[in-house]
This record gives sequence, structure tokens and C-alpha cells, in this order.
Amino acid sequence: WEFPDHPGFFGNSEIPIQIFQTLFQSPDEGWQVFTSAQAPDGKCLCTAVIPVQGSCSRDLRSLQLRQLLEKVQNISQSMEVLDLRTFRDLQYVRNTETLMKGLDSRLRVASEGHKALNARSFQDLKEKMRELLPLLPVLEQYKADSRLIVHLKDEVRNLSGILLAIQEEMGAYDYEELQQRVLLLEARLHACLQKLGCGKLTGVSNPITIRASGSRFGSWMTDTMTPSTDSRVWYMDGYYKGRRVLEFRSLSDFVSGQNFVQHLLPHPWAGTGHVVFNGSLYYNKFQSNVAVRYHFRSRSVLVQRSLSGAGYNNTFPYSWGGFSDIDFMVDENGLWAVYTTNQNAGNIVVSRVDPHTLEVLRSWDTGYPKRSAGESFMICGILYVTNSHLAGAKIYFAYHTNTSSYEYTDIPFHNQYSHISMLDYNPRERVLYTWNNGHQVIYNVTLFHVINTAGEL
Repeated sequence: WEFPDHPGFFGNSEIPIQIFQTLFQSPDEGWQVFTSAQAPDGKCLCTAVIPVQGSCSRDLRSLQLRQLLEKVQNISQSMEVLDLRTFRDLQYVRNTETLMKGLDSRLRVASEGHKALNARSFQDLKEKMRELLPLLPVLEQYKADSRLIVHLKDEVRNLSGILLAIQEEMGAYDYEELQQRVLLLEARLHACLQKLGCGKLTGVSNPITIRASGSRFGSWMTDTMTPSTDSRVWYMDGYYKGRRVLEFRSLSDFVSGQNFVQHLLPHPWAGTGHVVFNGSLYYNKFQSNVAVRYHFRSRSVLVQRSLSGAGYNNTFPYSWGGFSDIDFMVDENGLWAVYTTNQNAGNIVVSRVDPHTLEVLRSWDTGYPKRSAGESFMICGILYVTNSHLAGAKIYFAYHTNTSSYEYTDIPFHNQYSHISMLDYNPRERVLYTWNNGHQVIYNVTLFHVINTAGEL
């Protein structure tokens, strides 16, 4: 499955991350059908992989067309996921439309009879209306995106029908022309997804279990910034003194436990707050507050640096312990380190870190006690904190680094296996990775996007 990188998917694999129940084990035996968890609107997403067509598979043209058909099917499913991703935001904006019309009507009535209206009340009404005006371009943008999604789905459906006919009647259409149409559709889909830039977290999907393996504690991840051809998965079992990192070639290899190489780190790790960013692993060196950058290709440590004052060895861990004093993260803004110090009385510190030198660029004291946090993750410069690592957890607190302010939130978060020891956001795929009691699990996220005065996301 070869595809360009789109947010919300695993590298070059356009199979949505709601996976995997295989009904047929081999393409030679029959159709492979992958089923997803049920979507919020009740839909069930499926992917069908065609079987090998006997001797025709040895024909280059047949192989190219079959790959093209798989590509189109994956684009179609990508648009389904885009449709679901914008569903909740669109519903919210549509509901707001009625409120705006009502306020507009009240303002017109108040303007006509302003002599009998209290001046302060009139001014308050005008302020409320002014606050709602930015929602108008938001509404128009989501309406336009919705129409575009429908149009793209129709185009792909037509193209899929043509390709199915070609498989039976080889040579009816020119392969190069069809490939150009697919590339055009890919570009338009990518443009749609790129519009959905940074936003505020409003929802987390139900958990999707990818695999059950390893001990109770550990971490797993894909690269947060990598070319579209790279879909490797890294796996680190255990929470302290480990040195063995498994690198799987793809997500499907990780699911099956096959096709991996082993990296033996020169320094053991502490905790589970590791992250892979642009080909390097960032982790906390055991029994120290030293940050280490290990480069996978050269199999060497490029740099290591102490995080001044940061607690370690279970001095300031998350509530589950596990030497989780220092937690590395990556979001749309780059590399972060989350930890705490004696100077800030055990409250969570968020630091922007230079990924090349590991130098701390700027730090924020969130005021939230780290020992009360279950886990945390960064999205768009905002730190989100869960109130527990156990069953019944929710996303309870958010700290905004752009305004140095915080708020309490109430975002449901289904902790299926009742003990989370790793939780990280991947900005390239727009998903949360978790290690939950020996299960590797992912969550989709819903972000609310605000439009500026120029009308762009």
C-alpha cells in the first residue's frame, strides 16, 4: 500500500488506523477484509484487498493497474475518515448558526427601539454579537469542505468503477492517464487535509487495539516527522534499565510481530516517555536527568544533555510511578520535555527543546502537580493532562503555552485496559499512541479549528 503522507494515517499506509480483523489470511486464498471499530455516526469502515489474479499477476501492466485500484480504494477511505473527522465540528457550527440568527434579530429590534433600551444592555448585546461574528467564516468553510468531500467521493467512485472494468478487459484505458487522475485526486485530498491545521482538542475516539504484547509497561511509536515512504514502528518493552529497541518495517509487520531489526542502546532508558522525531530516538538516561538523542541510521548517540534541575529516579513521576519523571513529546511546534523540579514544588514544567542540541529554549510552569497526573501529551502547543492512569480517567487539564494560561477540561477518555503507562500524540498521523496494560492502543482525536479574519484555517 503505497501512498503519500496524509495526517491521520500511518506513513505510507492509507489503511485507516481503525484496524485489523483479517477474515482471509492470504491474498492468494481470497479477498482480505479489514473491519474497523464503529464510527461515531454508526458507519462501519471496511477495506477490501483483492486477491492475486493468477498468471495475470506476472504481467507488469496488470500489476500496475491492480496497485492503482488499491490506491483509489485507499483514497476513498481516506475521504471517509476526513468526513468523520469534520463531522462533530460541522454539527457544532451548524447549531451555532441558529444562535447567530437569533442574536442578529434581537440586535435589529434593539437598534430600531434603542431609545427605550437601557444603554448598558444595548452595549452588552452588541458585544455578544461581535464575539459571534468570527463564526460566520467558520460555518462557510465547513460547508465548503463538506461539499468538496461529497464531490471527491463521487469522483473516486466513478474512477473505481472504471478500474474494475479494466481489470477484466485489460487495455481499455491508458494507464498513464489513469495514474495522472489518481495523482490529481491525491493532491486535492491532501489540500483538504492541510486546511485542518492546529486546533483545540474537543474529543477523543474510542480506543482501537492494535496488538497485545509485552509486559504491563512500555512504549511504542512511529516517527512524528518523516517522509511518506517511512512507515516504521518502534517498540520498547519495560519502563527502566531497558536497552533493546525493536524497529518494525511497517504497521502490518508490527501487528504480526515479523520483519524487525534490533537496536541496542548504549545507555539504558528510564520511564516510557520516549519519542521518535526525524529519525532519532529521544529518551531519558536511566538514573539521571540526562536527555539522550540516539540516531537510528548511524546507530549512535548524537548528543546528550542534562535537563537542569529536573527530577529523576521516581522523584516526580506521574501517578503510576515507573521512573516517569521526564516525558518527551512532539507536536506541530516541535520537541518538548515535560518534567518537574524542586524549585517549582513538583508542578509540571513544559520546556521547548532544540532537537539538534537538546538545549532548553523556553519553559513554562503549569501549576499542575505532576504526581496527580495520570499521563499527558502535547497538541498544537497545548499540554493536555489526564487525571488518572486507571479506569475512569478523563482529560482534565489543559495548559496553553502561547498565552501561559490554563483551564480545566472534561473530555471523556475511555481507558479500556485500566492502566496506561504511556500516552503520546503523533502530529503527522493525528492520533494518540498508548501502552495500556500490555496492549498497544491508538485513539483518533477531534480538533476544533478557528478561522482568522482572512478566512483561512
